[in-house]
Amino acid sequence: MNTSLPPLSLSILGVEPLDEFIREIADFVHHMIVTRPIHPDAKVEVEAKLGILKDRTSGQRMVLPVLVETILIPNEVDVRFESNMSLSQHRHFNNMLNDLKRISSQPSHPTSPLEYTHLKVIDSFYLSEDREKIRVTREEKTNTVVEIMRKIRLGDLNIFSPKRAVDWRISVSLEVPVPHPVGSPTHIRRKDRICYSHEEFSIDLTQVHSSNNTTPNAPPQIFHELEVEIIRSGLLLSTASKRGDPNVPELERNAFDELIRSFVNNARILVKNANDSWHA
Repeated sequence: MNTSLPPLSLSILGVEPLDEFIREIADFVHHMIVTRPIHPDAKVEVEAKLGILKDRTSGQRMVLPVLVETILIPNEVDVRFESNMSLSQHRHFNNMLNDLKRISSQPSHPTSPLEYTHLKVIDSFYLSEDREKIRVTREEKTNTVVEIMRKIRLGDLNIFSPKRAVDWRISVSLEVPVPHPVGSPTHIRRKDRICYSHEEFSIDLTQVHSSNNTTPNAPPQIFHELEVEIIRSGLLLSTASKRGDPNVPELERNAFDELIRSFVNNARILVKNANDSWHA
């Protein structure tokens, strides 16, 4: 008796229904891009950062009557996002990503290999005359200025993940080049960053030592963060401009949504691999 089953159709129409979760994120990012203020030479930054969504009143991780990851309506839930992880969680991700880099270089691996860069930079923050925050980034070893910019946050999208140890947040920002500010910095952050790049994405694992010039005798605060970022601002803008355009080939018309799909998948993989040592 043949018990094998024939392959199933994707649906009664033979197609897979739209993934509303990814489409919602794509719509949000696209809206932030097309309605952004125009600044010459500005770059669009889209990143997903791991962390915990906490109730502002109790200080505890928020609780919602949902079973799976859920996108929160912006500004409708009073929560704060805390991205700082423990040193043991930082080591866990470092080991995981190092292993993946090693495995991905093997010919049998199904995707392209990860690349690796280790950066040490110093971010100095200044307040301009109109009270805007300006960041000056230098290489720690040579003191060479890498960039001077003002960051404009366009919007955040919080994702609550009740089955996982952590939640995540997608942020869309503009990075606007500006002249070097005058005066002294308000605070300084030393960043020891390991960058794992894969195709159009960068996965950054960072240890931050932050010191505030208003309290010079206080010991620096130490933070550990993990984020995924879409590397090329130009690719974001070009694919966003063609999204849904019936006058361009289908591949170009859908390229933006496919970029966001891969971006979301990378964030989900990292969230899934967070363990219970986030605060340990």
